[in-house]
Amino acid sequence: MTQGANASLSYADITAKLADKSIMLIGLMGSGKTVIGRMLAQAVACDFVDSDKQIEDESNLRITDIFDLYGEPKFREMERRVIGKLITQKKTIISVGGGAFCQAEIREMAKGHVTVVWLRAAPSELLSRIDNLSSRPLLSGDNPLGVLERLHHERFDDYLCADIIVDTDGLSLRQSLEKLLGAIAEQA
Repeated sequence: MTQGANASLSYADITAKLADKSIMLIGLMGSGKTVIGRMLAQAVACDFVDSDKQIEDESNLRITDIFDLYGEPKFREMERRVIGKLITQKKTIISVGGGAFCQAEIREMAKGHVTVVWLRAAPSELLSRIDNLSSRPLLSGDNPLGVLERLHHERFDDYLCADIIVDTDGLSLRQSLEKLLGAIAEQA
């Protein structure tokens, strides 16, 4: 995004463009889906929903507990149901878990209902952004960078199905938000 593109379009203009559609943020752990999603929602006066938080609220269980008690298939079923409801909402910024968009059903549901944005960064950048590795069960082992590199490789083709890709390597949260706003403005 160029500075000029951002300067010519106000937050109110972008909000108007979002009136009929929501935005789904996808990406790996550390990509900023939740933090940037909240900032975006505040900037354009939209609601913000984290699908994992919604699953936890509806089930009264933490995601890790759902995996432990019922396994990944049950979690993915719950995830599809929750995201299916969320994408019908208008003017909402939706942050989804890193593996959600890798499900063909969710990609299909998203088509035409939401604008999908991949917040993309290199695995090494993602790792540097994560403060507490113990809060991320997949990364609590001996080689968190290796895990992020593997996930990046495994999910790459699915993530490429996004409507918008915003590279955030080396950017602050504010710079990432500005780049995202510019990309939304250009796409809408």
